[in-house]
Amino acid sequence: MLTSVQKEILQTLINLYQSSDGKSIKGEDIAEVMNRNPGTIRNQMQSLRSLSLVKGVPGPRGGYKPTIEAYHSLNISISDKETKVPIYRNDERLKDISVAKIEFTSVPQPGECEAAIKVLGSIKDLNLGDMIRIGPTPVNNLGIMGEIVGRDDMDNILLVDTTTIRSIPKQTVGDIASKNVISLKVDCNLKDAAKLFSENRIDGAPVMKDGKVVGVFTVTDLVHAFADDRDDATVGDLMSKKVIIINENLKIAKALEILFKKSISRLIIADDDNNLLGIVTRTDLINSMTNLEKFPIITN
Repeated sequence: MLTSVQKEILQTLINLYQSSDGKSIKGEDIAEVMNRNPGTIRNQMQSLRSLSLVKGVPGPRGGYKPTIEAYHSLNISISDKETKVPIYRNDERLKDISVAKIEFTSVPQPGECEAAIKVLGSIKDLNLGDMIRIGPTPVNNLGIMGEIVGRDDMDNILLVDTTTIRSIPKQTVGDIASKNVISLKVDCNLKDAAKLFSENRIDGAPVMKDGKVVGVFTVTDLVHAFADDRDDATVGDLMSKKVIIINENLKIAKALEILFKKSISRLIIADDDNNLLGIVTRTDLINSMTNLEKFPIITN
């Protein structure tokens, strides 16, 4: 049975190791974080080594590394970087920190639910009252948003009063995409493009040449053209050539990530030869999740 001091040392070691890219951690660094005497840390490390929870690394660049048993003793799951569950504060992803475990501690009634979030990495910069967003998780695409109402530094746990809990559908973009896509040709003039947008009540369309997707033209491009007195330009002259083309088997969660990262409102679906198969918009994706957009805060 680990003492409270040993658990704190082990948790601090894991936190530092998490952000060190696999480098060994010196006892002095652990002592500094914990505000304890380095000699005390060294003595405790001997005990932790005898329990096979810590591995000593000799040499000038040596120090300590946690073993697999160390993670198990603190109930922390070990996962690859590709499957780490992110934490965001003010829409900014927090570095060197991820979610190891989520437990819902109470569900008294709809709209009220607390979650205990086991964190891998230091939580000392997260404060009571901070609004955070967690996820999506890799298996069920679960996303949580809420306010931090408690913090346990000893066990590295955040208590969150959740305001939103959502699970992004496991559908693909091909399941929800518009297949009868309205498109423009590169030599289309601006008046015809404006007429097409108006008649079909759309604000953008893919641009085609020889049956292939070569760009995207939007209402914003159209407005800029008229403002710059470029009435005689063609769609091909003004289109955006940086087209984000995706496969129809791409999951909705990944498509959402691309949209927000690239700050765009539509994704073109095409095959490996750039043959147009469909289009999926930000609205399509949001509607597939019951009007969810970036796990918005819901006021109870």
